[in-house]
Amino acid sequence: MDTLLKQVKEFADRAHGEQQRRYTKERYIVHPVRIMELCSEYTEDKSILSAALLHDVLEDTPVTKEELQQFLNGLMNEHKANKTVRLVVELTDVYTKTNYPQWNRDTRKAKEASRIEKTSGASQTIKYADIIDNCLEMATHSEDEFALKFLKECRSVLKHIPKGDKQLYRRAVITVESCLQQLQQQNRKQKRQTTKQKKQD
Repeated sequence: MDTLLKQVKEFADRAHGEQQRRYTKERYIVHPVRIMELCSEYTEDKSILSAALLHDVLEDTPVTKEELQQFLNGLMNEHKANKTVRLVVELTDVYTKTNYPQWNRDTRKAKEASRIEKTSGASQTIKYADIIDNCLEMATHSEDEFALKFLKECRSVLKHIPKGDKQLYRRAVITVESCLQQLQQQNRKQKRQTTKQKKQD
């Protein structure tokens, strides 16, 4: 990781503060770092890699768009800073429960899929990496019903966002399907064990 990306990582880490990953309880920054590293296998564009590190900052932390812009202006030229901010904005959910409490999750996710469909190929590339990392983490560390629902949502979203890196897109599709199969098998096994236990009781 070069000096610029290290500075971006440190900014993102400070912004996320004590936030943790839902299933592993690791410090949150491990997720953006993995996304950046995954994207770096397909592109050397510093704006894309920086946006990968920052993709949840506007959505999940107190940092404002203006503060993010100011920070990046001190690291990059104007074009790269503006591009990075634009990508982070495109990756920031609009149809959240906080903003639209009157809608159920399915409605919000459908609206979000329609929104992200119009975003740039660069931001969709980052989204593929985000989906891959989230799905792998859930399939490894969770057996709950939410994880299964989340993976199905990811499969649906991918159908709307084919404009990014083609290789990474295929990798995301394959990963989601593999993780879905893994979770479904785990759920079936768990149900059989529960049924067997009830009969024994």
